[in-house]
Amino acid sequence: MKKFSDAFRCSLKELTDLRCILVTGLLVALSMIIESQTVNLGFTKINFAFLAIAAIGMLYGPVVGFAAGAICDIVGYIAYPDGGFLPLYVLIGAAQGLLYGSIAYYRFAGRPLHITIHQKQYDLAFLGRLFLARIVDVLIINLICNTAANYHYGFLASESSLMVAIYGRIAKNLIELPVDLLLMALILPAVFKAYSIVFLKKRGTA
Repeated sequence: MKKFSDAFRCSLKELTDLRCILVTGLLVALSMIIESQTVNLGFTKINFAFLAIAAIGMLYGPVVGFAAGAICDIVGYIAYPDGGFLPLYVLIGAAQGLLYGSIAYYRFAGRPLHITIHQKQYDLAFLGRLFLARIVDVLIINLICNTAANYHYGFLASESSLMVAIYGRIAKNLIELPVDLLLMALILPAVFKAYSIVFLKKRGTA
């Protein structure tokens, strides 16, 4: 528990670093660009904006992730207004950032477990934390929180439509999850490596 609370203190301290503000701002902007490519299926949406939030959580921890998740939802509504402003979705967005920051924060990644594939080195322990964060995100945020929010706000008018939405989300996430994990494995270690070279003076690689 001490280590977990230390992650929050360390993440809060990140907010005093100008690099954190600049990089987080860039990733929030990237999230908005990705969000603009969302495919709306009615009962659910498909996009990969979570990668930007995952990167923020990975680099700066739960406090910055929480703030960035909320900001992404607010800015996303301003940029792409669709109906009224619904605060519950801001809280869900913040929870998503908190989740990635709590699980994937690199400063608390633990002992590395390196393997080499095609002359490229990967830290399986670090990737495992990223994958765990995405799986928990899918189960809690996507399947439970977002569906419950849609029902609460009346987007799902009946229990039958709620069940259809749940089954649809399960099918969609089962299909999309392998792609999500592959993109995480390809993109986030590269993001962290670039961040390490530029800001951490090659302190480590993912």
